Amino acid sequence: MDTRNQLIDSTRELLWERGYVGTSPKAIQQHAGAGQGSMYHHFSGKRELALEAVRRSADELLAAAEAQLRKPGTAVERITAYLRREREVLRGCPIGRLTQDPEIVADPELRAPVDETLTRLRARLAEVLDEGRAAGELPAELDAAALAATVVAVLQGGYVLARAANSPEPFDQAISGVLALLTAHTR
Repeated sequence: MDTRNQLIDSTRELLWERGYVGTSPKAIQQHAGAGQGSMYHHFSGKRELALEAVRRSADELLAAAEAQLRKPGTAVERITAYLRREREVLRGCPIGRLTQDPEIVADPELRAPVDETLTRLRARLAEVLDEGRAAGELPAELDAAALAATVVAVLQGGYVLARAANSPEPFDQAISGVLALLTAHTR
């Protein structure tokens, strides 16, 4: 892996672990095994590097979601596969955690890929739910956008509950709860 990608991957890891404020250029360089000159050769500074790292994390999150949501099966089966996929629950969501970082939220450019990712995820889930409505699996009156927002909110909230308890159990309960609500609507 080249130095630029090592810097981006190290920043992704540190942002997930420590947040923006807790991720110093020195920590990034040490984690990546790169010198200061290498970092500033590829990036103007921490902010530009962080933006690239957030974008890469966002792309990875959306690709992982899409891998589950495009599989064969009913809408509920695909959403279940997405929600039940393997995750590092106690670390939280690498994108969702950034919403708790005041420096990210205060910077429109750093916040944009976070918002865009969560918006795209809600939209993709709504598409799957609409497919379920069109197939007669879900009732025609179901508000796909509202239910998709609920699914994302429960997923993100599940991470918070798990981290607070230092146990994946609250996450699993939250996912089971939202899936019970979803399957109650299936025909």
